[in-house]
Amino acid sequence: MKYLITTILTLFFVFPFAFGDLRVGFYGSSCPRAEEIVRQIVQRRFNRDRSITAALLRMHFHDCFVRGCDASILIDSTRGNQSEKAAGPNGTVRGFELIDEIKKALETACPSTVSCADIITLATRDSVAMAGGPRYDVATGRRDGLVSRISDVSLPGPRSTVSAAQQAFAANGMSLDEMVTLLGAHTIGVAHCSFFSDRLNDPNMDPGLRAKLGRICRPKKGDPTSFLDQNTSMVFDNEFYNQIILKRGVLFIDQQLALDPLSSKLVSVFAGNSAVFERSFINAIVKMGNIRVLVGTDGDIRKNCRVFNK
Repeated sequence: MKYLITTILTLFFVFPFAFGDLRVGFYGSSCPRAEEIVRQIVQRRFNRDRSITAALLRMHFHDCFVRGCDASILIDSTRGNQSEKAAGPNGTVRGFELIDEIKKALETACPSTVSCADIITLATRDSVAMAGGPRYDVATGRRDGLVSRISDVSLPGPRSTVSAAQQAFAANGMSLDEMVTLLGAHTIGVAHCSFFSDRLNDPNMDPGLRAKLGRICRPKKGDPTSFLDQNTSMVFDNEFYNQIILKRGVLFIDQQLALDPLSSKLVSVFAGNSAVFERSFINAIVKMGNIRVLVGTDGDIRKNCRVFNK
């Protein structure tokens, strides 16, 4: 149980309320209502579309694992540059229009003050709580990146092994335990059939689920989706871990978490203790949100999250 003690101690002593030039309440003087504005707009969207939590979590992850948490994923491609948004792994990332709406409101309240990188971080935090997940503070003060290239995008995919995914997380300063924790965010959201259709004959999948997914993916037109958590599909909880123990993981990487000795012990711990999972999630998501951040005079504060300032 050493890793449990480490996780809890890390939460309270390594991640307090300041991270270098980042700090909780960074906009307290320059834009006092910033976090309230973000929360209100996310709440309105969540009330209409509960799937926005999964969308924001994915956007946050895809942003932070490429050049750090600098909102480079938000940049639109131009004639002279294909941005990260054009990369294959980002083809199904969504929620960009929500970030635009938040940015527009913040520019009206406090022009050129709140970064797009902080908007992603805050919106993700708020949406997790709205979906039933833990509430937590995040430090702000990130600045926006000045580069967004399709060639920089290299992300662990749904068919990754635990070892391969671990390498990708380690390259970003994240541990194996933190990887297992963050993949628990698959407790909400969906996956397209194209991401798991090769598993429909996998003996490591529950036969009932195989049959269900086969029916979902049978249509030849389009690319249907399935919930990643077959039980509490729209609630942020620890049920994902119980599902993969029952061989009801939809994605290959998800199921491998419960099968691989590297990760299976922690999966069992999280499945049996929601409080431990929530504490570990706070630890991991806060740490991820601080990967290679730009602070101080580095980077910029974009006026429009989709384009670099002129």
